[in-house]
Amino acid sequence: MKDGFVKVAAAAPVIRVADADCNAERVLGCIRDADRQGVKVLVFPELTLTGLSCRDLFAHRVLLDGAARALGELARATEGLDLLAFVGLPLAVGPRIYSVAAAVHDGDVLAFVPAERVQGTVFSAPDDKMPASVDCSAFLPGADGKPACRPLVRGAVFAHRAVPELLVAAEVGAGLERLGAPSAALAANGATLLAQMASFPQTVTSRDEAELNVRYESRQLAAGVVLAAPGRGESTTDRAYSGLCLAAEAGELLAVSEGEDSLAVSEIDVQHMMHLRRASGTFEAPSAALFAWGRKAVTTRLTRSYAKHPHLPSGREALAAYCERMLDIQVSALVKRMEYAHLDHCVVGISGGVDSTLCVLVCAMAVKKMGLPAENVVACTMPCFGTSSRTKSNAVIVAEQLGAQLRVIDISKSVLQHFEDIGHDSEDYSVAYENAQARERTQVLMDIANKVNGLDVGTEDLSEFIDGWCTYNGDHTSMYDVNMGLTKTQVRANVRYLADTTEDRVLKAALYDVLDCPVTPELLPIHDDLIEQKSEEAVGSYSLQDFFTHKILICGFTPSKTFRLARQAYGAEFTDEELLRWLNSYCRRLFSQQFKRSCLMDGPAVEAFSVSPRDGFLIPSDAEAALFLQELEALGK
Repeated sequence: MKDGFVKVAAAAPVIRVADADCNAERVLGCIRDADRQGVKVLVFPELTLTGLSCRDLFAHRVLLDGAARALGELARATEGLDLLAFVGLPLAVGPRIYSVAAAVHDGDVLAFVPAERVQGTVFSAPDDKMPASVDCSAFLPGADGKPACRPLVRGAVFAHRAVPELLVAAEVGAGLERLGAPSAALAANGATLLAQMASFPQTVTSRDEAELNVRYESRQLAAGVVLAAPGRGESTTDRAYSGLCLAAEAGELLAVSEGEDSLAVSEIDVQHMMHLRRASGTFEAPSAALFAWGRKAVTTRLTRSYAKHPHLPSGREALAAYCERMLDIQVSALVKRMEYAHLDHCVVGISGGVDSTLCVLVCAMAVKKMGLPAENVVACTMPCFGTSSRTKSNAVIVAEQLGAQLRVIDISKSVLQHFEDIGHDSEDYSVAYENAQARERTQVLMDIANKVNGLDVGTEDLSEFIDGWCTYNGDHTSMYDVNMGLTKTQVRANVRYLADTTEDRVLKAALYDVLDCPVTPELLPIHDDLIEQKSEEAVGSYSLQDFFTHKILICGFTPSKTFRLARQAYGAEFTDEELLRWLNSYCRRLFSQQFKRSCLMDGPAVEAFSVSPRDGFLIPSDAEAALFLQELEALGK
């Protein structure tokens, strides 16, 4: 359970209706199998020990006593197992019968949780008349000769002793009709993991409905959801049952199993659930009755996968729709800004790089949407000391194929004059040499925009703003930045999507070559027309950087947890030393470059996360990275 990962499982063994002893053996087999797999929370369907379909047999003493006795034997057989299992049975308390979840751990029953919704007329709904405890002397041993009583508690929360974020609650009788479901109340009471002991039968739509429910609930409640529905051994007199088992976390379906003896196993990140709740500010501290369980926190072996590109969906069709939506956000936002400011031209500095290429493509779509001619996009290529013929050629081809107004403005003389003005040696390739070029380009673009009643549209992306790989008041600055909310991987995805879908063969070839070029600011002199200054050699792989951003800034993970997941996602693509190097660099730049993010221009976000100084991720410009770096230093030892 290190880093908050808790291995969970939902199980639906094939049972025998009304045969509690047989069913207890099968449940115990599931528990032992789950324990061997490292499972810490195991969920069974409602009324596991008897079957859901016993009907009037539920009121018969033989069945009630048999279920209670089977539970006692089952609980004693789990002694020594550090696993919390929720087992369903009918429980007689005086004249009432409750459908309950028995929370079984390490040879004991911690408590009983009654179903809030009851089936038929046999079971009682919990109310003020419900006793606070149950005399279990007939099937559970007492302590020191005292009666063996166990609490009977509505909405009980089971808190792990060593993992404070692991707070489990059982919902007995979870169905497909979710209006007023207890899940919300359980989450409000503090539960980060919801054990849903379901009762619904199989229908042609039951799986789809159940998957939709657990995804929605886990997202809305910032919780893990583990659901087990009645299995194949149930009576088929009027209904059939499939043993559907599901596990979900924050809207993501992690595991599904359906069939005979189904078992769905995965890992729920309860630290992540707690981060989401803290970030929302809408959840209260746990208010329900708490029952402690569990021993020490152990390292959970991860079986779930983590995508290398978490800012993009998987699947060709899903990615295409995602790109369409990102482009619509960029284009619509730009159109709104131009119409509001009564502007009719877009001015873009094109370098042949992926960011400026996407920017000019977006500008072309914006002026078309506004009913303006294509030449109202003024595409300026401004070669200087580090410009290669390859990038310059791509920039020109893209602009020409879009029908933009192309301007080639060599800024070498202006920059050399500036060096002379400030007393800088043109052979001194220090930061002043690089930044002078970037600031000269920005001045040219803004002045042209003023001249043509246009908007200087920025090209910098979210990844570059996070790592600060931009010149302050140079490419860092524009009048409006359409790429501001996109990571580098999202920018590349959009350009690739447009390359894949355009019918212009010349434009298609140029776009693919842009994607094939290394990311470069082109601010240092080149030799033999080769691109020598490569951004990723200085700040690391942008794929890695975007992964770090998702885990550290969006998910709130620690650097060490991020390192662990990067190893999981990238495998042998990077060595541990490389991952630590770039993670260290990322954390340093995240803090040291904040001053650039504190004064960013307007630009649309495409995700819920941004670094806008108005409503995005905010930290002081002089905050220290010491705690982040200390954790990484410990990893490197």
